[in-house]
Amino acid sequence: MLGSHLFGLYEKALPDSISLPEKFRQAKALGFDYMEISVDESDVRLNRLYLPEKEQLALGQELRAAGLGPQSLCLSAHRRFPFGSADAGKRRTALDIMEKAIVFSKNLGISVIQLAGYDVYYEPPREDSPRLFLEGLRAACRMASTHQVMLALETMDSPFLCSVRKYKEIKALLPSPWLALYPDIGNLSAWEENDVLHELRLGIDDTVAVHLKETRRPGQGPACFRGVPFGSGCVDFPAAFAHMEALGYTGPYTLEMWHREGNAQAEIRKAAAFVSQCFQAETSEIKARK
Repeated sequence: MLGSHLFGLYEKALPDSISLPEKFRQAKALGFDYMEISVDESDVRLNRLYLPEKEQLALGQELRAAGLGPQSLCLSAHRRFPFGSADAGKRRTALDIMEKAIVFSKNLGISVIQLAGYDVYYEPPREDSPRLFLEGLRAACRMASTHQVMLALETMDSPFLCSVRKYKEIKALLPSPWLALYPDIGNLSAWEENDVLHELRLGIDDTVAVHLKETRRPGQGPACFRGVPFGSGCVDFPAAFAHMEALGYTGPYTLEMWHREGNAQAEIRKAAAFVSQCFQAETSEIKARK
């Protein structure tokens, strides 16, 4: 727990060399309440969605046997197969991935799928990319409503959805109850034009979870959206936590980091301790003022 909040770990913080069930056990041993499973653009992770139903249900049992709650799925496979692609075949694949991710989530008991907010990724954006993205997202919301699985857009490292303001523009065009917000405090902080606290306040009523990640702004050297050690970047975690508590946020926080080399568990413990200290310092001050 992070205070009274569920505290989760992003799967990629652990080495790819260990199995998913072993990752569940390690996440629990490290003190987390859930592990956010990744389905990215790699064939290995994409294939999880195409497992027989029996194997998917067994994964859900492994998750619960490890003592974790099934909380969220990070679906970044749409970078490879984007809703806004110029290629109609890729758009069809994007919808197939979406449908299978929703069924996979239901089979594991996952309630929230985080979607990467890219209209396109590996191809240049076009005038009709946003419209095609919105069409794909609208179809995805219809699928989600069938199975009662929430879709939540992440604020990103690209201009298309770099702020909560831009999420709100999408939400106004697609006011589905199955579309929500999953802000990434690191991504919000790395864009110099964002007032992070204002952005968090703007999206509080739609926020179903929050990513905790360190980033670096251009003025601190090359802009960097991942792999920045906690405490060495631009994110003001104490201020963000204090603000979210003041806004009455009660949802989960997910620690987002990537294992590259060295002792993954030691790095995770170090990052979790830093985040916990930031949270405790600010929330203790809030309580003292009451």
